[in-house]
Amino acid sequence: MFEARHTMDAPTTTSAENGTSGGRGGWFTPHQQPATPPGDEPASPVPVPVSPETAAPAEQCVPPQWAAPARAQETSPDAVLIRRTMAEVAPVADKVTSYFYALLFVRHPELRSLFPAAMATQRDRLLKALLTAAEHIDNSPVLVDYLQNLGRGHRKYGTRPEHYPAVGECLIGALHQYAEPIWGPEFEAAWVRAYTTISQMMIDAAAADERRAPAWWCAEVVAHDLRTPDVAVVTVRPDQPYPFLAGQYASLETPWWPRIWRHYSFASAPRSDGLLSFHVKAVPAGWVSGALVHRARPGDVLRLGPPAGSMTVDHTTDSGLLCLGGGTGIAPIKALVEDVAEHGERRPVEVFYGARTDVDLYDIDTMLRLQQSHPWLSVRAVIDEQARLQLPDAIRRYGPWKEFDAYVSGPPGMIRKGVDALRDSGVPSERIRHDSVEELVVIGD
Repeated sequence: MFEARHTMDAPTTTSAENGTSGGRGGWFTPHQQPATPPGDEPASPVPVPVSPETAAPAEQCVPPQWAAPARAQETSPDAVLIRRTMAEVAPVADKVTSYFYALLFVRHPELRSLFPAAMATQRDRLLKALLTAAEHIDNSPVLVDYLQNLGRGHRKYGTRPEHYPAVGECLIGALHQYAEPIWGPEFEAAWVRAYTTISQMMIDAAAADERRAPAWWCAEVVAHDLRTPDVAVVTVRPDQPYPFLAGQYASLETPWWPRIWRHYSFASAPRSDGLLSFHVKAVPAGWVSGALVHRARPGDVLRLGPPAGSMTVDHTTDSGLLCLGGGTGIAPIKALVEDVAEHGERRPVEVFYGARTDVDLYDIDTMLRLQQSHPWLSVRAVIDEQARLQLPDAIRRYGPWKEFDAYVSGPPGMIRKGVDALRDSGVPSERIRHDSVEELVVIGD
């Protein structure tokens, strides 16, 4: 159910997952709540419970992220109180999370079915989402965009407007319990105002989305190509048209793990045949990734959430593209290259394909074929084991890149180091795009 994720490039950060509080009346009840039918995730910067879907596989960080640091602005009184609350409860994060879910499932047992049967994978996500919210509570343009995406994404869980008050009630209850030394009416009022605004944005976005798109798509597996013992390229056919942009991602649910969604990037630009491909790496204890790599076969039917993410190409400029892909993070990079080619552009595109060993370069042949077909494309493989040179070091060696737009996709550590290397090479922060790093809140399968 309540997810957190993905990209506000939005953080596009992708993670987290309104009502009466213990007999206080309906202070979370949004105005004129539109009906929202049942409905799919790239950590949410908002105080709502998260779904395990918000976790992206370690090799496929997708998502949400902030495209650039928030502009300095005056801090609101509510933001001050919210941040004080978070500082107070941070040392007891696990207890806050456990208490929140205990309240939710005891007071509102009807909501339990909206969550996965196994809760262990999402235990620590709520507090991290709240910390993100606390840090960016005054960054309205980014929060609005992200919350709208989050509201649309929640449709796939069957989330309805009447569920939000229950979440808000139990969130306030948990904060009250563990921020008791500082808690008072002014703190509760600040959280009520913030949560009411947040929930209404999500409800309104879900209602608008209902008028134009399904909550999820059914997608039949039509091809399953095992590239290495733990990496597969999975190709599916949606049951109805699925619009998306190269560089975006979607959440997938398998029939073997109901209500558990994971994010994967599209591995190609939109195709005329309507097929969609994803690169999936099975990670230890990865329920969804393991199922997709080792169990999925042609004929199996998955569920597909709506597209999300803003790691897309701006075709109104002719700036060069500098693309860093590590592991299965090469999937959206390949899609971006195809997108540039389909637009008939001849802007320079530099791709650095990072891997620990040569075996991990499972898609290098595809990238080299693209290079042969397009003289504006350059592909460099960077193998840690052989050259003892990591991807960020290669970026610095071949720079500067200050005239390029940069795209980074891969494991969280690689993204962080890659962003640092890009900045060192002269690329302004506002020209660096990536889906999920830590603000991303969680990494999983």
